[in-house]
Amino acid sequence: MTLTRRAFLTTTSALALAPALGFASGSGVPFDRSVVIAQARELASRPYAMRDAVPQPWQDLTYEQYRSIRFNLDRGLWRDTPAPFNIDFFAPGLYFPRSVQILSVEDGNATPVGFDLSMFNKSEDVPKLPSDETLGFSGFRLRTEMHRPGLTDEFCVFQGASYFRAIGLDEAYGLSARGLALKTGEPDGEEFPEFIRFWLERPAPGQQNMVVHALMDSPSVTGAYCFDITPGEDCVMEVEATLFGREELDHVGIGPLTSMFLFDQTNHTRFDDFRPAVHDSDGLMIENGAGEVIWRPLANPTRLQISSFVDRNPRGFGLLQRSRSFSDFADLEANYHRRPGLWVEPKGEWGKGTVTLVEIPADQEIYDNIVAYWRPATPYAAGEQVDIAYRLTWGEEPNRTALPRVINTAMGDNTFGEGRLAVVDFEDAPLLDDIDKIDVITYSPHAEVTDGVLQRNPDTGGLRLAFGFEPADRDHVELRAQLRRDGKPASEVWLYRWTTT
Repeated sequence: MTLTRRAFLTTTSALALAPALGFASGSGVPFDRSVVIAQARELASRPYAMRDAVPQPWQDLTYEQYRSIRFNLDRGLWRDTPAPFNIDFFAPGLYFPRSVQILSVEDGNATPVGFDLSMFNKSEDVPKLPSDETLGFSGFRLRTEMHRPGLTDEFCVFQGASYFRAIGLDEAYGLSARGLALKTGEPDGEEFPEFIRFWLERPAPGQQNMVVHALMDSPSVTGAYCFDITPGEDCVMEVEATLFGREELDHVGIGPLTSMFLFDQTNHTRFDDFRPAVHDSDGLMIENGAGEVIWRPLANPTRLQISSFVDRNPRGFGLLQRSRSFSDFADLEANYHRRPGLWVEPKGEWGKGTVTLVEIPADQEIYDNIVAYWRPATPYAAGEQVDIAYRLTWGEEPNRTALPRVINTAMGDNTFGEGRLAVVDFEDAPLLDDIDKIDVITYSPHAEVTDGVLQRNPDTGGLRLAFGFEPADRDHVELRAQLRRDGKPASEVWLYRWTTT
């Protein structure tokens, strides 16, 4: 459906007046994606204005009080209807001082969802809180029938700034995605755009996907997003984004991913912890425009480090969790072995740029310290309309190639030689069946590197490569290794940045 100018003006006027009108229910106003794009364009034409905060009693809630305010599942949007999805809502307050508007779209018309405190159960410790239909929510989660016939399970959450996360079957929430990253890692600080309004399209009976629209606002940029979400063994999102810069965007991150990496066998000596490893993701995978497949194990450095992988029209990149056994973590509560990986697959040509990896020092697992995104080489001009599309796949191994994968990396002192020792395990694969036909390539631009020793790992069935390097007085060393057969790649390219602790 294409909106006329009159219909658009009616829609935006109605939404602007919605708080004053008390979010009263009714027949709604016409809606399609062009409404969100038009609102983003209009927002970008005027100076940024921060939204009002919710009343102070909501902001003053303690962590335990806020945590006790839980949505009553019986009040879910579209619950007990033929719609195959239903929606839970999150209350505002505490870490979420500015609420978002949420609208339900049915038969091409959008109607605001009014806040009602009776939607939530809360403990007796929660003080009296002022509220009316205009208060808004901090976010929402999507539910559908997945594991249990006749019952719904959550699979996707949107809450906070432009963050969202999802899971596939039998997975536990881990890393997050964002609508956009701005100025990540810069000395003057990062800018966090916010989704300020959502439209949820009610799905027809039997429909397998759920469509969510979002309006984004920020001092530097506005945006209109459409998420077409299909849950399943992997949760797949088709993302369309239209951006309008209030100013030139010279450091923008497309398809940004945020995760946590504390330690594993590369740096366990820094942490006195009974667990062998603690992380939501253990590596950055890149399939670049030339078809090369790169695996870069993550690190928790002692100082901020940024790695840029120059590319043209990348085929994809993602943060993955390849440690999939309970014994990899021995954590009965966090279930790190069930955290999903997330793969970003560009649609169309993204041109020149870099896959950028930001690794931030962290001393506790409560901090997300890993960021990965695509940074275009050419800045976006102020006022320019930028259209971007990509697919997000959340799952156990959301992107597989024909090449044997790196499944583990370990570092330590070279007990029987000089310097340090790197140990890289490759999975069992037919391409690696004949070890005598495999060539080993090891390289560093900074340090002397040994040729390496290749052996069969009896536990995994795959091959283990061990090689030494001598950092001397350097505080960091870039390392590269790959297995080859008949002059062709027989494994992913393993890259690593060793740093002093």
